[in-house]
Amino acid sequence: MKYIFVTGGVVSSLGKGLAAAALGTLLELRGLRVVFQKFDPYLNVDPGTMSPFQHGEVYVLNDGAETDLDLGHYERFTNCILSRHNNLTSGQVYESVINRERRGDYLGKTVQVIPHVTDQIKARIRELSDESKYDVVITEVGGTTGDIEGLPFLEAIRQFILEVGPQNVVNIHVTLVPYIKAARELKTKPTQQSIAKLREIGLQPQVLMCRTEHALDAELRQKLSMFCSVASEAVIEVRDVAHTIYEAPLMFHAEGLDALVCKLLGLQTPEPDLSNWRKFVERVVSPKKRVKIAVVGKYIDLQDAYKSIYESLTHAAASQDCGIDLKLIDAERLQDVVDGQLKDVAGVLIPGGFGDRGVEGKIKAARFARENKLPYLGLCLGMQVATIEFARNVCGIANANSTEFDQTSSDPVICLLDEQRDVTNKGASMRLGTWPTKIQHGSLAEKIYGSDEVLERHRHRYEFNMKYRDQMREKGFEISGTSPDGSLAELVELRDHPYFLACQYHPEFQSKPNKPHPLFKGFIQAALAHQG
Repeated sequence: MKYIFVTGGVVSSLGKGLAAAALGTLLELRGLRVVFQKFDPYLNVDPGTMSPFQHGEVYVLNDGAETDLDLGHYERFTNCILSRHNNLTSGQVYESVINRERRGDYLGKTVQVIPHVTDQIKARIRELSDESKYDVVITEVGGTTGDIEGLPFLEAIRQFILEVGPQNVVNIHVTLVPYIKAARELKTKPTQQSIAKLREIGLQPQVLMCRTEHALDAELRQKLSMFCSVASEAVIEVRDVAHTIYEAPLMFHAEGLDALVCKLLGLQTPEPDLSNWRKFVERVVSPKKRVKIAVVGKYIDLQDAYKSIYESLTHAAASQDCGIDLKLIDAERLQDVVDGQLKDVAGVLIPGGFGDRGVEGKIKAARFARENKLPYLGLCLGMQVATIEFARNVCGIANANSTEFDQTSSDPVICLLDEQRDVTNKGASMRLGTWPTKIQHGSLAEKIYGSDEVLERHRHRYEFNMKYRDQMREKGFEISGTSPDGSLAELVELRDHPYFLACQYHPEFQSKPNKPHPLFKGFIQAALAHQG
């Protein structure tokens, strides 16, 4: 078993997760079995209760784990199917250690960061090693070198390297080489200081991935090599991608990153076949046609809040040799000017979310899509607002609402299930992870999926109220996907509409570059047909 640890320095948001994912792509294409871990130093047990404004998207895994959005990069870029064992936070570590102390597992010893916390971290790395299904474990450490929260993780890695042998480990440090405009030169000192901080902890990187706006010339690479004790060939230039994040594996391969890592780990592998990846990138960069899609959400100002949705649209569009022009619309501002905001788009997508802010704007967007035969894809809350809109404006249920927004609603077409009502802990009443959906025979959904049963990932609390099913069905509102026992609505569509589909689950968590999710692919095809 070989191990790669990816750390970051100088500033946050340098793209450690993307770097790890792209490296994983290259190693997989060399025939290696790769798996990922993400260590997050924050004290939250998981990001499930954190605002998207704070943390970006919460990415949900098959087993229901609510994780960091970087795990989305890992799954999209490779064939990995990850679980809660692939994401570890300080909150989880300390919770586990304290619970063990309370049970008396430490036999009266004084519980300390070393060895008890660091042992817990090392045990998580070994969990993957012990499965013996992989050749390489890539572990990304969140945060920035020097953060007090991250120190136990770095110390655990130092100990782990000593135990498994340095010949089995590569440390990669992602750093910033800033360009000072007034001086017209790139500066290496921040990187030198970051490496010095790592050395204090006992870690020496073998590879530097330098995020930079300008090319690194031979002289600067040599300087970084000398001051950071890294071979000059291991100073990797990481420029901002020109068009899409999917260019990253191609860029890193051109820099020799994958060959270098294999050499350092003593792995004998063939050259990667990047032909399919290149074809996908070419379709993203130079598509033959374009389509404009409106995304009506409440976290529009933050790019990472809907990361998986934007990527899924890209995957689906590329499969049609099409580019996406996103029109991002703040649902709170979508009041009486719906026509002006949506009249020039070929499709409307409403993503998930929690709370009542912006809901009425989303309802108006759903109505516009329904009345104007505009392709519509609703995800989670996007299904719920479509349900409320249809109940109010087609079925004449004037007070239709969700009990999430109005607990006293006389017509709760969306509500909590009876068994959820007494649960008070945040997240405890959520339906999380992969659940089966039975697809109705003869429905548009069956045509799109090409199957009568699918597995999809969920993250929601409120459900369609089945008491309104028959009343709404009479008017053309079809529940085309249910739980196997028929008790829960999973997927709805409108009979007299070219493409109006809304699901209770999150299909964006299962889309990949060369394998777009069927609902997104169908949505883009419908948008292109609407555009003409």
